[in-house]
Amino acid sequence: MFKKLLPAVRGYEKQTVGASLMIIVEGVLEILIPYIMTKLIAEGIEAAEPSINKILLYGGLMILMAILALLAGAFCARLAAVAGTGFAANLRNMLFRKVQDFSFANVDKFSTASLVTRLTTDVTNIQNLFTILIRMTVRNFIIMITAFCFAIAVNARLSLVFAIAIPLLAFIMLFIMIKAHPFFEKMLNKLDLMNARVQENLIAIRVVKAFVKGDDENVSFEDSAVALRKAQVAAERIVIWNNPLSQLIFYGAIIAVCFFGGKLIVAGKMGIGDLSGFLAYIGQILSSVMMLSMVFVSFIITRASQKRVAEILDEKIDISDDDADPELEVKDGSVEFRDVDFSYSKNPDNLTIENISFSVRSGETIGVIGGTGSAKTTLVQLIPRLYEVLDGQVLVGGHDVREYKLHALRDKVAMVLQTNLLFSGTIEENLRWGNENATQEQIEAACRAACAHDFIMSFPNGYQTDLGQGGVNVSGGQKQRLCIARALLKDPKVVILDDSTSACDTATDASIRKALRTELAGTTTFIIAQRIASVMDADRVMVMDDGKLVAFDTPARLLETNEIYREVYESQMKGGEEE
Repeated sequence: MFKKLLPAVRGYEKQTVGASLMIIVEGVLEILIPYIMTKLIAEGIEAAEPSINKILLYGGLMILMAILALLAGAFCARLAAVAGTGFAANLRNMLFRKVQDFSFANVDKFSTASLVTRLTTDVTNIQNLFTILIRMTVRNFIIMITAFCFAIAVNARLSLVFAIAIPLLAFIMLFIMIKAHPFFEKMLNKLDLMNARVQENLIAIRVVKAFVKGDDENVSFEDSAVALRKAQVAAERIVIWNNPLSQLIFYGAIIAVCFFGGKLIVAGKMGIGDLSGFLAYIGQILSSVMMLSMVFVSFIITRASQKRVAEILDEKIDISDDDADPELEVKDGSVEFRDVDFSYSKNPDNLTIENISFSVRSGETIGVIGGTGSAKTTLVQLIPRLYEVLDGQVLVGGHDVREYKLHALRDKVAMVLQTNLLFSGTIEENLRWGNENATQEQIEAACRAACAHDFIMSFPNGYQTDLGQGGVNVSGGQKQRLCIARALLKDPKVVILDDSTSACDTATDASIRKALRTELAGTTTFIIAQRIASVMDADRVMVMDDGKLVAFDTPARLLETNEIYREVYESQMKGGEEE
């Protein structure tokens, strides 16, 4: 699984390799220090004639090696830090770009909170593992193998202690991995739920305060936090056994070496210097094994994070334009549906839209009405290919939408969604999402058409007014008008207004529709609305019911021929007359 994440190392290969080389140098020097120590004891202390020169020589050499090992470790730490942060940055970019390529259907599979957790917490966990792998794994593996070879060279029979200690440690690590992994997966899922609670509360903070539900939200958050804590404790309860059990084996091995080594010294088969060196080597070997076990535990902890990140990277993009014509442009705003079926679940037995066919000429204004759940929004989302049809064809400008590059198609189909989203920044910065190269005159013209210019100029800073996060500084109706202006700046062939004036008063709604007829005379316009007045001036009106197109005609004819349209008209117009 970790192999899928290795492309994130790109650009930091030198630092990664350099850190590994530095840590190898440090490990080799640490291995040589016990060897020099045995030479110091054997030739400088235990010799028939103790030599102060030998003691000074070998002692000075040990100090020099310790200094060099310190420098190598410091260089390794710096290179590993650069490589680790670069790896994390690349991985986050990979994930973010993949999410940007998602279709609406792909996005529907993951909650926003889960995506945020994967881009932050999960990537941080993997970054820590990557840094540990560079700094600890290579170093301790080299130390373990080299020290084992030196220990055998000192006394092969005494080295049999490792034949029991190391397999026992390996068994403990494997057992912990198998038991702990499911608990860490559960912990990250609880983290997703807690983040979702936080996100939902912060977005809806005004609703929470308006309904005086702060105490209830506190209780809900506390429940989420407690559930996360319990899941984390359950996972850590297994992992914490790794260190004490490893320590038990570690000190047991040292006791065994001291016992059997002491017997060998008494029997004259081993020198005190050899035993001292052997003890140093066994300490290095077992501490290396323990450190590797910690790496192993880190791998267990991050395995769930690796899986969650890999799920994003492996997600098959629902909509692709690889086979599209890069030269094809949308020439006009004509729209045609040919026997279109659509299902969110891609199940032909559970259709959201069923067998819809119609044709719209370029420049027409089309109203779309229907009850809640009649698939009005789903219908128009197929035009810019936000979702893929299950069967049939959607044509824009005389070509199947699958023949266009997504950028070419969506650049000419402007859509104002039901949820009016603005971004942090100024009004002008938000408007330039529609056309980053728009002149001030074009921006103001689009805002006048959307009936937004006057209220913008009423702010002290005009178009440079900071909207705050999500546009908190403007009302719902003002948000809608800014979103309409942003869409108009794209100079599209097709404009889709998905219930985009619902928060505006009827007079403003009428002014917007009047301005749109003037500004978008040659542009095809789809207006989804709940108010019958919003579609009465349309050239034709679609009537949707339960995912089917039950009528498509002029407002006047529908009033005579379609019961659904007539009921909506009479209920709303009668209410207006009484008022």
